[in-house]
Amino acid sequence: METNRREFLKTSSLFTGGALLSSLPFSSYGYHNSADDVIKIALIGCGGRGSGAAAQALSTTQNVKLVAMADAFSDRLEDAYTALTKRKYKDGAGAEIDIKSKVDVPAERKFVGFDAYKQAMAFADVVILATPPGFRPMHFEEAVKQNKHIFMEKPVATDGPGVRLVLAAAEEAKRKKLNVVVGLQRHYQRNYREAMNRIHDGKIGDIVGGSVYWVSGGVWNHPRKPGQTEMEYQMRNWYYFNWLCGDHINEQHIHNIDVANWVKQGYPVSAQGTGGRQVRTGKEFGEIFDHHIVDFTYGDGTLINSQCRHYEGTYSKVDEQFLGTKGRIDSFNGNNTVLKSYKGNKVIYAHEGKGDRNPYQVEHDELFAAIAKGEYKFADAENGAKSTLTSIMGRMATYSGKTVKWEEALNSGISLFPEKLAWDALPKLLPGSDGYYPVAVPGKTIVV
Repeated sequence: METNRREFLKTSSLFTGGALLSSLPFSSYGYHNSADDVIKIALIGCGGRGSGAAAQALSTTQNVKLVAMADAFSDRLEDAYTALTKRKYKDGAGAEIDIKSKVDVPAERKFVGFDAYKQAMAFADVVILATPPGFRPMHFEEAVKQNKHIFMEKPVATDGPGVRLVLAAAEEAKRKKLNVVVGLQRHYQRNYREAMNRIHDGKIGDIVGGSVYWVSGGVWNHPRKPGQTEMEYQMRNWYYFNWLCGDHINEQHIHNIDVANWVKQGYPVSAQGTGGRQVRTGKEFGEIFDHHIVDFTYGDGTLINSQCRHYEGTYSKVDEQFLGTKGRIDSFNGNNTVLKSYKGNKVIYAHEGKGDRNPYQVEHDELFAAIAKGEYKFADAENGAKSTLTSIMGRMATYSGKTVKWEEALNSGISLFPEKLAWDALPKLLPGSDGYYPVAVPGKTIVV
């Protein structure tokens, strides 16, 4: 699926975030028409990222108010409500800000359960989608159906059918001129924006190779409690089950993989790699691998190497580096991004990051500013879906041990999502009598 620069810019010109789509006012679909001109927000998914995103939305300078909340678990909802009304937060410049006064969520607008998202969305102009990624396609589709502007966290799906659903809803969101921002926040980070402008202007020539990394010590898990159904256990430990998370190559490493796509201004045509479980092998780690190493091949033959792992007590790196025909970028690390030429190791561009704003805040600042002005400015969903598919394709390659092509990943008919959502319903993946979950075996596992 070769995408040259001209075609890429034509079909995905909204890729970097902040690109003005239209200076025309919203259609009747998208304009927030609250009588008091307050931009009303609904939070869907009240975990740590959800409450953080809500706090950032409420920290913008716009006239905003959180009016509804939804989560599958009542305790998570109440924890988020307490955090938003009790904790102290800082704005993008680091100044303390009071967001408590912007939270107006009485008991009757707190919704719990698998269908809670539909009820909460009805009260809002803007929805924040921050549940585990497996739910993102259905939630995004519903938000578009209800004509809402959307901030949704990455990744946006966990399998091919989910990606296809997001891509279809993304087209409908464009038709309705609904602003959509995806939480791939590097697109809203100044050093990345500045470096990308220069890379795409040819300052280091054509990109011919690179490596992207998310190697770290891993994340949390929650022990199984007496009386928990299998559905509740997996949802409480969503990171370790692919129907909910998509493995850490999808949930975390998508950030770095997305940067590779951004640099290349396109998406890979195939992936091959290796992975497995070497350190995190306990039953509490569900079905996911603890390491993935993938080669992504782009249409022009460029090979980008991808590495992610969860090993405690080892070397950590979350970064990207790329080689061009005239120069290189060794690191985007922090805000100290430097582009260098090969000849004489000359500095082409060095970013001075002092005073740069927090990109997690910037993405909300820019989204809500556009909404308040009646501008249609953001359509991140297509790129979010295609970078998600890139990560999924990488997982499919490591799980199967085979080369997986873009079209195979996109058109895969294998759905990971349960047939039924209920606390007493069974997910598709179940533990054996020893409590261990089946794990992919390269050479045997079928992914397409």
